[in-house]
Amino acid sequence: MTEPPDPSAYRRAMGRFATGVTVVTARVGGIDHAMTANAFTSVSIDPLLVLVCVEREARFHDAVMETGEWGVSVLDGSNRATSEWLSTRGRPLHGQLDRVPHHYGELTGAALLDASLATMECRTVATYPGGDHTIVLGEVIGIATRDSDDGGLVHYRGRYDRIR
Repeated sequence: MTEPPDPSAYRRAMGRFATGVTVVTARVGGIDHAMTANAFTSVSIDPLLVLVCVEREARFHDAVMETGEWGVSVLDGSNRATSEWLSTRGRPLHGQLDRVPHHYGELTGAALLDASLATMECRTVATYPGGDHTIVLGEVIGIATRDSDDGGLVHYRGRYDRIR
């Protein structure tokens, strides 16, 4: 029997898969919860479904599980600092979006980042165990898009870049 691959080798291999960068948000008890996510994808057109993978030990996990409604902001190329900030472990929960221009979705009340190429408001329809993460499947109930000269923010091999 062969040994399973080393987790660091897995991380290096997955780092070679370029991804877009999103911020996923939820609002619980008047407090904004947010996390940077690149484990986000489209699932279905009929019905409109997306999924995001949320680490079970992250504060955001409890918030998204409790509220069942959440927002997704697809970051434009100017948002590297925002992405880094919202992926920083141990950052303060209260006021974490104070330095990030945002508005609240009409359907979910979740924060949506102003400098986004697209925003979506979602309602959880199912969750699935996924190792140390929970796979959250959401129905898209609201969408907005905008064009940006900054292009899209991408993540590849541990680094950020812009794609136009």
